[in-house]
Amino acid sequence: MNYYINTKLPINIEAATLLIEQEIKKEGFGIVSRFDVDQALQKKLKLSFRKYRILGACNPAFAVQAIAADDKIGTILPCNIMIQATDEGVEIAIINAQEIIQGIGNADLNQIAKTITQKMQQVIKRLQQYNYATKNN
Repeated sequence: MNYYINTKLPINIEAATLLIEQEIKKEGFGIVSRFDVDQALQKKLKLSFRKYRILGACNPAFAVQAIAADDKIGTILPCNIMIQATDEGVEIAIINAQEIIQGIGNADLNQIAKTITQKMQQVIKRLQQYNYATKNN
C-alpha cells in the first residue's frame, strides 16, 4: 500500500485547488494551510520549478480525537494534499493516513486513520469521475 492516494486531472493547478477544496468539504474537511513550493523556490533560490502546491486539510473532530489518542500526533497533522503540474494537467496526491499511522501501534489512531483514509478515497473517486467527465466533454 502507498503512503498516498492519487489521481491525475486534465486541468490547471488553480482549478484543481478549487476542486479539491469543494470535494474535501463534502467529507467534513477544510483547507487550513497552503504552501506554493514553486514560488518559495523562486523567491529563496531563484530556481524555476514546476507548479507544486501543498495544502493542509483538517477535520477538527478527527484532529481532537487524534490528539487525545496521542499528543505527539501533531507532528503529522494536518493531512497533506499535494498538487503538481504535469504535461497532461495536474497530479493530486493525498496522504494515506491509514498507512502512515500503522507504524505507531495505537489502536485508537488506527481507527481514526482508517476513517480518514476512506473519506480521502471518496474524494479521489469523485475527482476521477470528474476527470472522466472532463475527457468526454
